[in-house]
Amino acid sequence: MNDYGMFTEPGTIRFERILPGPIERVWSYLTESEKRGQWLASGEMDLRKGGSVELIFNNSTLTSHHETPPEKYKEYDGESRMYGTITEIKPPKRLSYTWSESSGVSEVTFELESKGKQVKLTLTHRRLGDDHNILISVAGGWHTHLNILVDKLNGREPKGFWSEHMKAEKLYEKQLVK
Repeated sequence: MNDYGMFTEPGTIRFERILPGPIERVWSYLTESEKRGQWLASGEMDLRKGGSVELIFNNSTLTSHHETPPEKYKEYDGESRMYGTITEIKPPKRLSYTWSESSGVSEVTFELESKGKQVKLTLTHRRLGDDHNILISVAGGWHTHLNILVDKLNGREPKGFWSEHMKAEKLYEKQLVK
């Protein structure tokens, strides 16, 4: 396993991370607004199949390194919101929901598996389409958000979101060109 997401089929990227457990702790960082807001986005979730998902992003304030977004992400300076619907939920092992953006509706799945005192997190984002710029942006975004989650769960101070996101995008750009 490495820290980089893999494009497993057209329009699909998968990430794996090993996190400190127990599994219920990691589940809470996926489902509880305050904890999820520390690494991804706050917002309420109606934790049932068909339940609504609200994600309130403010990437510039996820770490103590308050950074201004680069020009290409200027529209995400400050708070932005996204809405989805839970398509599958099996606490504390699996959560899937739709991910709605201007480019269309995709689906994110989080799978958790206990590995002793650790938890394997597998994140799969499907139905992303084939727009090169969207694939790179999504890959860089998840890569950065997951690294922040790893740092938070390990009691470490994460690096700045936007600077890390832009580094990750460059690496995924090379991977997609291959």
